[in-house]
Amino acid sequence: MILWEALGSVLIGLAVSCAALRWLPARFGQIRSRGLALSTGPGAALFGALLGHSVLGPGHTLATLGVSLGVCVALLSLLLRPTGRPRRSATA
Repeated sequence: MILWEALGSVLIGLAVSCAALRWLPARFGQIRSRGLALSTGPGAALFGALLGHSVLGPGHTLATLGVSLGVCVALLSLLLRPTGRPRRSATA
C-alpha cells in the first residue's frame, strides 16, 4: 500500500509543479529555477507522504496524499519570486 502512496504523491507533486509553472511562468524566473521547481514538486510530495504515513499510520491513504499535497504546495511557494522591482526601506 505504501508503494501506491509513494507513486500517487510523486504524481501529485509533478502535477502541482507543472501547473505552477504554467500559471505563474514569470514568477519562477529563469530556466534554472524551472528545473528546480520540477524537481522540488515530486521530492516535496514524496517527503510529505512519508511524513503523513509515519504520523497517521497505514490505512489512511487519502489523508496521506492530502499531507503530501500540502507539503508540496508549501515548498513550491518558497521558490516564487516577487513581481516588480525590489523596494528599499526608508531606514536603510
